[in-house]
Amino acid sequence: MTRPYIVCHMLASLDGRIDCDMTEHICGNEYYEALEELNCPSMINGRVTAEMHYADKGTFTPQSPAAIGKESVHRAVEAGRYHIITDTLGSLLWKADNLEGRPLICLVSEYATGDYLTYLKQKNISYIATGKPGIDLNRAMEILKNTFGIERLALTGGGNLNGSFLAAGLLDEISMMYAPGIDGRKGWTAAFDGIEDQTRLPVKLKLTGTVRQYGNGTVWMRYLPA
Repeated sequence: MTRPYIVCHMLASLDGRIDCDMTEHICGNEYYEALEELNCPSMINGRVTAEMHYADKGTFTPQSPAAIGKESVHRAVEAGRYHIITDTLGSLLWKADNLEGRPLICLVSEYATGDYLTYLKQKNISYIATGKPGIDLNRAMEILKNTFGIERLALTGGGNLNGSFLAAGLLDEISMMYAPGIDGRKGWTAAFDGIEDQTRLPVKLKLTGTVRQYGNGTVWMRYLPA
């Protein structure tokens, strides 16, 4: 395989909502225990998730609006595991060059500015700039394996990023946990969201192994594409 083996690992309420501030009220530590079992040292999140939980406050403002306009890769450090963030236009600010002990890799499109890539270099942060107008996820995954040595990758949302990986055919396994609670609020994304093709058929899955039930009522199911 020319890219990492990718497992989407998500925790949702029974109505499929994935807001972390909500799910922490209906679930314990099962999500992280299951993530450890998946043996995916590296993980990837989207910009919205990063903005809410990881990035510094504020938005990057370039001195020049000139886009990089070509593929560019920078490996700041060599490590056995990474935390990867998608940030299409390059807008997030960072206090540190790692997240929870994992060196940071930012995935941006070729529409990101040269100033932003310089900013990441100054922060000792690795980056991959590929694709336009959006990130070329397939190419980015190839680079993650061939340049950064990532063999297994946990995709942990948000919903629109999960939907993008689903639409691109990049998911090898889906690890889904449902906590015993219902959200129901309007406007919150589901575990997989944002695909605009209204004629798209659902992706069929097959259950692998036994469904695990935790003491608080959370259930864990693992699927492969059918």
